Amino acid sequence: MASSDRTAFIKNILAEMKRILFTLALCAGLFSCTEKDKKGLPLDTPTSGTIKIAVDESLKPLIQAEVEGFEGIYPLAHFQPNYTSEQQAISDLLKDSVRLAIVTRKLYSTERSKLDSLKIQGAEIVMAKEGIALITNKQNPDSLLTWKQIEEIFTGSAKTWNQLFPSSSLGDMQVIFDHPQSGIIRYLTDTLKINNLPPYCFAVSTNEAVIDRVSKTKNAIGLIGLSWISDNDDPKANSFLSSIKVVSIKTDDDYLKPYKAYIFMKKYPLSREVIIISREARSGLGSGFIAYAVSDKGQLIVLKAGLVPAKAPIRLVEVQRKPLEKITTNQ
Repeated sequence: MASSDRTAFIKNILAEMKRILFTLALCAGLFSCTEKDKKGLPLDTPTSGTIKIAVDESLKPLIQAEVEGFEGIYPLAHFQPNYTSEQQAISDLLKDSVRLAIVTRKLYSTERSKLDSLKIQGAEIVMAKEGIALITNKQNPDSLLTWKQIEEIFTGSAKTWNQLFPSSSLGDMQVIFDHPQSGIIRYLTDTLKINNLPPYCFAVSTNEAVIDRVSKTKNAIGLIGLSWISDNDDPKANSFLSSIKVVSIKTDDDYLKPYKAYIFMKKYPLSREVIIISREARSGLGSGFIAYAVSDKGQLIVLKAGLVPAKAPIRLVEVQRKPLEKITTNQ
């Protein structure tokens, strides 16, 4: 190799080494500026990282859709959801086992004080409004209940179907809940101001199990989260609907099913809020998910799921129930 060629070769090597060292130094500087946890690992950001969240299982279809939507936009973000009972979700949050709890109630004062003692503000954000659906077996001819009849069922005054409907031959009542510590049971006992449910009330493990039990039991009535059956584009929700009946409830108005319009207008009696509770003390991935859930994109997911968005408006269309006028034509 000629001397001039050798000199040029060495210069190129040195230039490349400088470029690599500069790149490494730049990367090291960037990583040194990244916030780290107690173990020295990089902390999550509003759009990246991995966190655990706990969710009331009755809300699973809705939250699954929100998580998939968020991760689709931000591929560096990963959630590890645990779909469990409402009480367990809140317990996990207070024990710092999860970053977010998504349930249908706000923290009690005793629970709030635990976060206050840790100087954690603990945001509570309403992301949607949904309902509890009452479902019966396909072979049950009675799918219209008054609020008074519902009170009789859950206070133990009506133990058999013929106490509600004298012509019924279904026999003893059987009421199916999703979980002993579910938000549905808590909501119902709070609403009816009762401490205990009658002995003919049973808890299984999931909302899907409630649907399965009711579909196979003629004398059963079940309670599930509305998002399990409210998305008309979801094949699974349509499959569930084909196997059970949805009960209409009468209050002051006509008999109403848990449609989002009635929930929005506060006419459907078994309506509740979907609340995200955070224990983040900084702006991390939990804060990013909350911001997404109440953004236009997140609220459109709520709307598509057949529920009521907390932030975005809902369009109501009033249908005039008038007979069509006879149309005549001149011959």
